[in-house]
Amino acid sequence: MKTKGNRKTKVNIVTLGCSKNLVDSEVLLTQLKGNGIDAVHESAQDDSNVVVINTCGFIDNAKQESIDTILRYVDAKEEGVVDKVYVTGCLSQRYKDDLEKEIPEVDAWFGTRDLSRLLKVFKADYKQELVGERILTNPSHFAYLKISEGCDRPCSFCAIPLMRGKHISRPMEELVLEAKNLAKNGTKELLIIAQDSTYYGLDLYKKRNLADLLKRLSDVEGVDWIRLHYAFPSGFPLDVLDVMAERPNICKYLDIPLQHGSTRMLQLMKRGITREKTEQLLATMREKVPGIAIRTTMIAGHPGETEDDFLELMTFIERSRFDRLGIFNYSHEENTHSHTMADDVPQEVKQQRADAVMELQENISNELNHARIGQTLKVIVDRKEGGTFIGRTEFDSPEVDNEVMIESQDYLRIGDFVNVKITGASEFDLTGTVVQ
Repeated sequence: MKTKGNRKTKVNIVTLGCSKNLVDSEVLLTQLKGNGIDAVHESAQDDSNVVVINTCGFIDNAKQESIDTILRYVDAKEEGVVDKVYVTGCLSQRYKDDLEKEIPEVDAWFGTRDLSRLLKVFKADYKQELVGERILTNPSHFAYLKISEGCDRPCSFCAIPLMRGKHISRPMEELVLEAKNLAKNGTKELLIIAQDSTYYGLDLYKKRNLADLLKRLSDVEGVDWIRLHYAFPSGFPLDVLDVMAERPNICKYLDIPLQHGSTRMLQLMKRGITREKTEQLLATMREKVPGIAIRTTMIAGHPGETEDDFLELMTFIERSRFDRLGIFNYSHEENTHSHTMADDVPQEVKQQRADAVMELQENISNELNHARIGQTLKVIVDRKEGGTFIGRTEFDSPEVDNEVMIESQDYLRIGDFVNVKITGASEFDLTGTVVQ
């Protein structure tokens, strides 16, 4: 057993959940280092005496993973491996009072907007001059750019507003400065994220200002790709599509979680849109931005979902032919509107429906990918595994989408762009050869 002694403080930040949490951890890492504190992200060594766990509280599985991680580090504290365990993020924001009683060994709990308070436990100040500066934890050729915090949408199933609060846009000047700093340090791809990116600007500029922001970001020298995530379908600002069509460094890619394809279910979910209006929006996107890749997310087994609703969802997916699609089993979240309804779809039925959706999507993806054979696509090189270089096209976001297995006689530098002729395809991957 290690003894605590008088070890110099070294902080290990552990991140769970989504890319928005990752950005928060990177900001914390940057602030700690800016205050002269030794800090690392997800260290593989056992040499950190303080651990900060940035938790996720999104759905049951994520909550369980967060609790398991907290307990693991609490055990490490009991064994003398670490001195302090601090918990921050969504789970801590939502369940702080309960968790304090259940896991008293944790030294302090912080919410999603408690960065200054968290820094104070390290006798550190929030350094305003570091706004726009960020130490990346992923390969430096791509970076997430969080344009706002919180959400004002009333979706019946979603607990995010309880954890993240009301929508707050970040000023455009601050975002452009951050993009310039990232580009200066080698970032070539910006991944725009928010709880709801299409709401951007309403609070600051009294109008939806995402299109203007995209123009400003696309003018930043050194940024080759800008990728847009987490758009909301109801009230989607169509001028975004015009910017996407006219600016070559804005990827023809959109992540737009739709959640369902049955109007009845969309009404139960309080999504503010019908299936017909959704289909009209998708048609407009494809008309204004030819070749656009659309990624979406669905929910299986929301309260009240009948077999007919599910069949309508399947028909909607089949007809829409999304390039990328993910699905969650509905999670019954306290203090949401959906929690007032009976969770009446059995877990095994939720899983059967989710599996059926993914089987359908695999077939669609397989067909769309095979249609790429023979095309030459611009690919960013992400990494090397064994003797194979692996990259992505402009139609793919890191970690969640397709990859390209690149065959090359020459060494390829990570983060470089290469032209790849596609020679093979499967449900979720492409194979190709570098061409000059």
